[in-house]
Parts: sequence; structure tokens; C-alpha cells
Amino acid sequence: MTAAYLTSVGLLGLLIGSFLNVVIHRVPAGLSLVSPGSACPACAHPVRAFDNVPVLSWLVLRGRCRDCAAPIAARYPLVELATGLLFVLVGWRFGATPYAGAALVVTAAGIALVMIDLDHRRLPFGVTGAMAVGTVLALGIDAVRYGAAPVPTALAASALWLAVYGGIWLATAGRGMGLGDVALAPVLGLALGWLGWGPALVGLGAGFAIGAVVGVVLMLAGLARAGSKVPHGPFLVSGAALGMLAGGPLGAAYLRLVGL
Repeated sequence: MTAAYLTSVGLLGLLIGSFLNVVIHRVPAGLSLVSPGSACPACAHPVRAFDNVPVLSWLVLRGRCRDCAAPIAARYPLVELATGLLFVLVGWRFGATPYAGAALVVTAAGIALVMIDLDHRRLPFGVTGAMAVGTVLALGIDAVRYGAAPVPTALAASALWLAVYGGIWLATAGRGMGLGDVALAPVLGLALGWLGWGPALVGLGAGFAIGAVVGVVLMLAGLARAGSKVPHGPFLVSGAALGMLAGGPLGAAYLRLVGL
């Protein structure tokens, strides 16, 4: 993969990350993503275009508003930087392919959903719906260009993820899993199933495994106790990311381990 392509994908990620900051702030509040423009929450002065360059503007301003010197949270450039780096990783992993487009959609929406779930403990259906539309469109282009062979596995994986998460929601009457998780699961299952059963199963299992490990660590650190409600969205998305980026080799290694 050429350096020019990866650089372009990384710059796109920085720009998308800047937009994700708007999504993370406004969607849970029911605000428009279009207007009004970005403004300082302390003094309400509109942010100038040259002060809205991802990461760089925050560094130049030393993390403070140009007009009132109020601190600007470091999470904003961190979201932008994380999005840029993850876009480069996805671009390197999948190249300039339609599937890379689907993976980038999942990555961008996944970042927004993780941050919103951590802040508000919910996964907005609007973001999940946008992820679903973008993913299906990109996979449709992939099918037209390279053939529809992945479709049966992708649909079956999507159904499996929905059955697992929907089953937990039903069995616990909504206490063990939120509807936002249930809605997100089949979209992730579809994206990972397009790559095969290895990524789909690794991603599904990894979400629960990561959640269990983090839960134990939080309890040992005294930050949570048995029965505490911890947002599952970050684990769901993290597991999917692991399945998407490394599920093939991990799944194959597991099958060799068990002799299948």
C-alpha cells in the first residue's frame, strides 16, 4: 500500500474525527449536526475556521479558547488523532477496496458510539442506522465488483450476533443488555461475516471476553462491584475491531489448536 494512499486516509480520518466530536456532543442532546456552527462552550464565540484544524489548532492554542482562554478538553484532539490512526490501520489492512470503505464506516461510527456510551450509557439508533446504511452500501459495491460469495456467511453471522445479543436482552428483560447493543450487533456481525466465520466468531467472543476482563479489573481496583452497570458498547465495538483486523489469523489458530 502506497504512502500517499495511507496519508490520504489518515488525513480523512483526522477530518472525520473532528466531525465525530460534533456527533458525540450533539446527537445525545438532540441537536442539529449542521447548525449552529461550532462555538466555545464558555464564551459562545464562534470557532474560527483556522482554529478548527484537527489536532494542530488545539496544539497551537495550547488547549485554550482564543477569545476567553477557557480550557479546551484534550478529548477533542485525542478523538481526532485516534480516528486518523485507526483509518490508517484500516487502510493498511484492507487496501483501496470497497470493503475498506465499509470498515472505515464501522470505525468512525464505532468511535462515536463508544464515546457516547461512556458519557450517556446509551447507543443512539441514529448513529447505528447511519453505520448500517454506509456499511450495506459499501458491501454492495464490494459484491458488484468482486462477487456475492461472502453474502450468505455475512447474513448468517449477522443473524447469529442478533440472536446472541437479542437473546440476552430477552432473557434478562433488558437488564443485561440494552436495545442499543441489540441494534448494533447485527451490523457488526454483517461487516465481520463478510470476511468469514473466523472474524465474525472472534469478534463476537472478544466483546464478552474484553468486558469480563475489564469488569474484573474494575472490581479489583474498587471502582465497581458485582452487579454494577458498565456500558457494554465499548466492549462490543472493541471486540468487533479485533475480529475485523485480526480475526482471520486468530480464528485459524484456534481451529488448529482444537484440531479442526
